Amino acid sequence: MNDFVLSLLLTGAAASGGALPFWATTNQWGLMPENDGALALVQARTQYDETKDFQWRWGVSLAANYDTGTAAAEAATGKAADYNLMADELYASVKWKYFSLDAGLRRFDLDFYGAGTPSLGSMSTTGGHIIFSGNSRTMPGYLLNVDPIPVPFTNKHMWLYGSFGDFKTLDNRCVPGALIHRTKMFAKFRITDRLDFHWGLDHYAMWAGETMKESMPVTFDNYFRVITGQHASSTGSQSDQINVIGDQGGGELLRLDYRGNGWKASLLHDIPYADGSGMGFQNFPDGVNTLWFGFDDKDRWISDVLYEFQYSRWQSGSMHDRPTTEEEREKLDPSDQYHYWKHIIGGGDDYFNNGEYRSGWTYYGHTIGNPLFSPNGTHNQTWTGRQMVLGVENNRIRAHHFSLAGKLFKVAPYKLMLTYSQNYGLYWSPYVGEKAWNKEWGTVKETALNQFSAALMGEYPWKCLALTWGLYADYGDLLPHNVGASLGVRYTLSR
Repeated sequence: MNDFVLSLLLTGAAASGGALPFWATTNQWGLMPENDGALALVQARTQYDETKDFQWRWGVSLAANYDTGTAAAEAATGKAADYNLMADELYASVKWKYFSLDAGLRRFDLDFYGAGTPSLGSMSTTGGHIIFSGNSRTMPGYLLNVDPIPVPFTNKHMWLYGSFGDFKTLDNRCVPGALIHRTKMFAKFRITDRLDFHWGLDHYAMWAGETMKESMPVTFDNYFRVITGQHASSTGSQSDQINVIGDQGGGELLRLDYRGNGWKASLLHDIPYADGSGMGFQNFPDGVNTLWFGFDDKDRWISDVLYEFQYSRWQSGSMHDRPTTEEEREKLDPSDQYHYWKHIIGGGDDYFNNGEYRSGWTYYGHTIGNPLFSPNGTHNQTWTGRQMVLGVENNRIRAHHFSLAGKLFKVAPYKLMLTYSQNYGLYWSPYVGEKAWNKEWGTVKETALNQFSAALMGEYPWKCLALTWGLYADYGDLLPHNVGASLGVRYTLSR
């Protein structure tokens, strides 16, 4: 019989600056209010019955938040305070052996839950996934998953797994109704009984949309081009014919997992890419580097420790192209005017931004992937999820993130997060100083906006109830100096 879980969360949050600090709203699935306010969340779900070959489960999660608002929010909508009713999850899933299918609204699975307590969220800035971090609202769609399958004749030393799905955006964006395709292809290599190596791609493609019906309608031909990463046909836009159809990007993951006696450790290098130069590792050393250590016993005062170093300043270089030389033009086709006059270097990857899908890799105003890539309007404090967001304003960063988790008195789970970042904005739109775009790397002395954000959050369980709490702070040049707190109660019933 499927385990049934019902929970109700009521929480309130306030800050000295009105707008809540970074970690009070980040990686909360887009549900928390942006400013002083409250959240109510009711969840009901069942689990797979692992004793059966054919399994099923379902889940419902509904949320409502109250946002007291700011001057920026009032300017965007004509009112300060705001009430939001949201469908967070509404899905059904089936599973047979290695295969499963999720249909509807469902949160993606994340990694590195501190103290074995998913309700506190991941210890990682990205949840272990640079492209889908749990920072934005869920999207309706389907996802076909394949659990690790041993490759024949490898004596179970090589396994393959992945996902394939399609989703639809519902928010107010530059291209309304854009579709998103996701393909995840991974291989696991069992080096020893204790050591595993994972390598793979987590690819997304944003395509179609209401304003692009003439240039890219929803047809089988266009869909096939999307899932295979091809150029657009002659009916597509010039950009899509030159590059690939739609806005395509993703992450390449390299991961080592080691299992000790009573403990585990993981080392990750998660690489963002926005074009072919990124997929070819031309953007190295960009990426999120994660080192995690955790005890199997989650009742320790300190059960998990995580450190992340992020770097994304290179982006395959500071120049995308240069004029071709006479010698190069002699070997080129003059009818191809784009490549005849330009030698493509491949720099300026501009993660999470796109020239045609100008809302970029955001959803309901929140970055879908790495939350340290700030949405437009963050620094000048005009950002609000109530209005259309045109991409990110900051994707060139250097950051250090430290987190530890455990259980106070071996009873009450907690999580501490400390994040220091240096933020440079975009190549062609830096926060401070001269543009480095189209200049030789290292010839421009760039200046960053330094930012420190911290959070300490936890729960105190008592029978079916749990008191939830959080303390948050921002200090630096990117975000306003701010401190905040949250307090709530969760009721859980399971059978």
